[in-house]
This record gives sequence, structure tokens and C-alpha cells, in this order.
Amino acid sequence: MFLYFRLSLLRNQFIFRMDNKKFEKISRALSDASRITILQEIRKKQGCLYCAEITDMLDLTQPSVSHHLKQLVEADLLIPEKEGRNIKYILNQEVLADYIASLNLLRG
Repeated sequence: MFLYFRLSLLRNQFIFRMDNKKFEKISRALSDASRITILQEIRKKQGCLYCAEITDMLDLTQPSVSHHLKQLVEADLLIPEKEGRNIKYILNQEVLADYIASLNLLRG
């Protein structure tokens, strides 16, 4: 009984941790196939890649990749980390987990 109650509390916590605006912003960011590909490639490389590596992997121009990365960063799906002149992008596992949990709540 205690475990069920605790899980219910955790599920309700996810509702409050991700408001509708944030949920919508993430959904919009994930609505583009190139952005999904970027996330998949970063995941394959232990959760982080440099901007130049992402550009080399995709059949997109550098400005296009920068635009997609900006959208993913604004949705908090990626965390940019500057290293000298380079920027490394890291998957934001916490936001991804919250988003997935929110989607699961819609299933009922």
C-alpha cells in the first residue's frame, strides 16, 4: 500500500515539475526529424557531442545545425558546455525523464 501511495506522489510530482508551456516547447522541439536525429546521435556517443561533430554527421549546413541546436537548448533538452572555442552539447537526462513521465501520465 505504501509503495502505491509513493508512486502516486511521484507521478503527481511530475505533473508539477513540467508545466504545459514547457511540455509544449519540448514537443515542438521534438517535432523535427533533424532534431530527433541530433538527439539520437548524441545519445549514441555517451550523451555528448561537439557542434562540429554534429555538423559532420548530418547532411545539413552549419547554420541549419546551429538553428536546430538552439531549439533543443531553448527546450532544455540539451545543455551547452563551452570548452575553449568549442561547444559540447550534453543530453539533459532529467528533462527527458520528466517529459517521458508526463507523456506516460497522458496514457492514464
